[in-house]
Amino acid sequence: MTRTPPQAWRNWAGTETAVATEVRTPRHVEEISTAITSAAERGLTVRARGSGHSFTAVGAAHGVALDLSAWTGITAADLDTGEVTVRSGTTLAALNTGLDRLGRALANLGDIDAQTVAGAIATGTHGTGARLGGIATQVSALELVLADGSVTRCSTTERPDLFAAARVGLGALGVISTVTLRTEPSFVLAAEERPEPLDDVLDRLDEHCAGNDHFEFYWFPYGERALTKRNNRLPAGTAARPLGAARRFFEYEVMENGAFGALCKLGRTAPRLVRSLNKLSSSVLTPRSYSDVSHKVFVTNRRVRFVESEYAIPRAALGDVLAELRVRVPALPDPVMFPVEVRVAARDDIWLSTAYDRESAYIAVHQYRGLPYRAYFDLFESIAGAVGGRPHWGKMHTLDARELAARYPRFTDFARVRSEVDPEGRFRNPYCDRVLGPIAD
Repeated sequence: MTRTPPQAWRNWAGTETAVATEVRTPRHVEEISTAITSAAERGLTVRARGSGHSFTAVGAAHGVALDLSAWTGITAADLDTGEVTVRSGTTLAALNTGLDRLGRALANLGDIDAQTVAGAIATGTHGTGARLGGIATQVSALELVLADGSVTRCSTTERPDLFAAARVGLGALGVISTVTLRTEPSFVLAAEERPEPLDDVLDRLDEHCAGNDHFEFYWFPYGERALTKRNNRLPAGTAARPLGAARRFFEYEVMENGAFGALCKLGRTAPRLVRSLNKLSSSVLTPRSYSDVSHKVFVTNRRVRFVESEYAIPRAALGDVLAELRVRVPALPDPVMFPVEVRVAARDDIWLSTAYDRESAYIAVHQYRGLPYRAYFDLFESIAGAVGGRPHWGKMHTLDARELAARYPRFTDFARVRSEVDPEGRFRNPYCDRVLGPIAD
């Protein structure tokens, strides 16, 4: 295991920074254990940094930082059961490539694959699909290194309370060393993306969600159209028909990254133009249809940097929340450059999952990095909070443990498990202190 002196860390969006006392890069689970016990001897905290793609400081390490970039790869695959075990530092991109080679795939993914597997499940990363949950719902077992350096396994049958807590555990219960995932045979998704009037999308939202495996849409504030995305599975053995290389380059690199990035920069330089640029972005949306292996459809390459807040709300409240945003966002003093993203998910039983025990809709608001966002995010947070919204753990919000305890029925159960496995707060950081509160006595 390599050990390096203090290093500054910054997340992808540039919203959070931290300097660790030291950085360790373990290559074996024993070295993870050693790093934790060594930190305990010196009274230091321990955090696994992940990829830094969270917009919050959930991954910030102020004591010992664990860089898990050398602890990667698939370690076991049972092609009969579909269970695949992967080391926690593996990125979702690398996992998808490895699963491809095995002829396997995850049932659902988000649109970013830069996160580590452990970081994605710890913060509740999700995709969209009314009958599907987030990535953590596809976990069948975890191996964790606890505060005393011991290694333990948990699942629905082994330490089930720890499993219910640790699948979305914010890194506060221990360092995840391996993740066992339920996978399925590789499949091809047909993707249909097209602009539609926002009112029509909202009027038929239940139909869209029920009638498609994966449905989501983007709405540019000040515009009246939404970009809808429908992804549906094709029968086994169907050949993929991806976009041609030239079309793909134009659509994603030129338009979604290059041209949109240029418009954002112009808007940052001349904020008075943002509303017009926003309407322009909405007006030039074009339809496209293609099919490809699942992860290539789920994932989008995003190079235009932004800040983001996202809340999970009861699905039945989605129309009312969006209606209020449509009325109140145009009245904000600072204009909004980025679109609003709307997705859905099935209820689950993970204690700190944003979809715990309710069918959920996710609304994500964004702003181009460098443009004012605080008033916009505060407005959004107040509207989502009025319907019991739960913030994504890896995206910007202002709530604390008292407020969050009122929104999570199993919050006190999580606190109990945390106090049992980490009584001294070895895995604390300031973000966990705010959102989880002190270790229970």
